[in-house]
Amino acid sequence: MAKGKRKVPGLNGSSMADISFIMLIFFLVTTSMDTDRGLHVRLPNPPDENIEQDPPKIRKRNSLIVNVNMHGQVMVTQGEKAGIEVQISELRQLAKDFIENREDRMDYPEKHAVELPAPFGVQMITDKHVISLQTDRAVAYDIYFQVSNELYGAYNELRDELARRTFGYGYKECNEDQQLAIRQYYKCMISEAEPRSYGPQQ
Repeated sequence: MAKGKRKVPGLNGSSMADISFIMLIFFLVTTSMDTDRGLHVRLPNPPDENIEQDPPKIRKRNSLIVNVNMHGQVMVTQGEKAGIEVQISELRQLAKDFIENREDRMDYPEKHAVELPAPFGVQMITDKHVISLQTDRAVAYDIYFQVSNELYGAYNELRDELARRTFGYGYKECNEDQQLAIRQYYKCMISEAEPRSYGPQQ
């Protein structure tokens, strides 16, 4: 007797959408995402539009200009000196020497007697120095981030060293009053100019 053809049972695909959705949620929850890197910068208050203010005059010796071109090359100009090309890894120490002016050099920022919160009292500090960061519009963000990190890192290291000399522990372990006094001692004076295009894109 001839056997009849068997019918192949079909697969029920009605639940495939639900399974796919559950798998998608599972991978979204368990997979780590790359987060954007950034710098924590406290922006100044907006200027009062009703008050006309002339830009402050900055003496040459008080200025450190850091230029970054489209190729990621860093040029540093300090005071009256000619600009020199430096590596990003050299920026932090250059900035620290400039900010502190430990030897009270005449070609570095001038020092003034300033009344600071306790326990410092009157101290001779370089309160009028400025570090100007100027970048080409085409510079890669990673290069900009590295340069900025070194400049801000110079202030962080100076503050931490001062905290350890004064209180015996690091800046992060200081209370709010101690941190405020240290920030007054080493004010962060970084000016970031709007990026510009200095030449044709190559």
